[in-house]
Amino acid sequence: MQHSISLIASGDVPPDSLQALRSALARQGFEAAGAPAATVALFGRWDAQATALVHDGAAHGCPLLAICTQPADLPAEAMWAVLDAGAGDLLLADGAPDAVAHQAAARLQRWRELDARMASAEVREFLVGDSPAWRTLVRSVVEVAAFTDSPVLVTGETGTGKDLVAQAIGRLHRGNGALTVLDCTTLSPELAGSELFGHERGAFTGAYSSRDGAFAAANGGVLFLDEVGELPLPLQAQLLRVIQERQYKRVGSNQWHPTSFRLVCATNRDLEAEVQRGAFRADLYYRIAAWRCRTPPLRERPGDILPLVRHFLGLLGARERELDPAVRQYLLTRSYPGNVRELRQTVARIWHRHSGPGPITIGDVPPDERRGGLPCWPDQAFAEAIRRAIDLGVGLARIGQAATDTAIQLVLEQEGDNNQRAALRLGVTDRTLQLRRKARAGQPG
Repeated sequence: MQHSISLIASGDVPPDSLQALRSALARQGFEAAGAPAATVALFGRWDAQATALVHDGAAHGCPLLAICTQPADLPAEAMWAVLDAGAGDLLLADGAPDAVAHQAAARLQRWRELDARMASAEVREFLVGDSPAWRTLVRSVVEVAAFTDSPVLVTGETGTGKDLVAQAIGRLHRGNGALTVLDCTTLSPELAGSELFGHERGAFTGAYSSRDGAFAAANGGVLFLDEVGELPLPLQAQLLRVIQERQYKRVGSNQWHPTSFRLVCATNRDLEAEVQRGAFRADLYYRIAAWRCRTPPLRERPGDILPLVRHFLGLLGARERELDPAVRQYLLTRSYPGNVRELRQTVARIWHRHSGPGPITIGDVPPDERRGGLPCWPDQAFAEAIRRAIDLGVGLARIGQAATDTAIQLVLEQEGDNNQRAALRLGVTDRTLQLRRKARAGQPG
């Protein structure tokens, strides 16, 4: 994947300075002229137009690197504005052109490595989805897993894929050990110590032989504590000690054993609130939350519903099976309180009722899943969005334009910026959609 570079002049920069930086970037392999649209270098003043160009570059799906000349003239607020507008990083050109170009090359090399890992089968076939919210999460997960040994705390609602994130970190982790999974909801007070630390023979009634616990099994690999928020305070203290001291003792033993593992924790609880009410140790929280990832609920990534459906059908051996339009409409408009896990169960129920060749039809939907009539749209969520706009004093023309612009943006994201497919879904011609996109970008028709 190629990347954009934006050169933003924040003051009166001499032409020879810009040319020197442009030449230095060219020596690193970055063409400023004649390059594809997604990689062209953008020269301009620090103004609304320059910010819009940054945003337009990010819309191509590539992380965009902004390089600011004369950084002494640039306030901190303006730097944040570049990142908010869509730039993936901002370099300040306060050194020799060659040094700045080397910095840019290093940033882009990291992005290329991230892109390659994100495009790999072990990620694409495991963390399924292309919505902006999901791809942002995946990029963060790949970066922390492949380039750091940091502990990771994964938060999110039930059924959003927290366990998949943990498994992805286990796959991408730089160590050679395996992923050890421990569900904290299954730890009974009597056996929790044994599950974590292991025990010696005769340590308690029923301990007929010694056994290793999770800390021993995870040595050299990744330890995943699912629903870590369910750990009682005494076990939290013991876990913290092992994390800090990197050693433990089996139940019934006085001998210390070394252990080194990467810790990944997941929870659907608000651990910061739990810390405030004294149910979770603050020192443990800051140990396990060095890097935090939030898995978005399915309602925040509706564009991933059909790709997930195809993925689940593939797991069931029906990857090439078509869906009747009514089935697609049903799956897209149904609510999923249980998130992706509920979607997977729904797809499985529909598939198991299907028989024979041909597409999956609305008749394959289980009777208790069926609803009378067509899905309601506009729905309550749409009405509330319009109500809020009216309450803010937005006029009818702006409401209509905003709805049109949002629809274009969303369908282009779902169709990978393919104008023809997007136009087909929106019910307009290619030419009409091209004109609307140019109008949004402020370009002449």
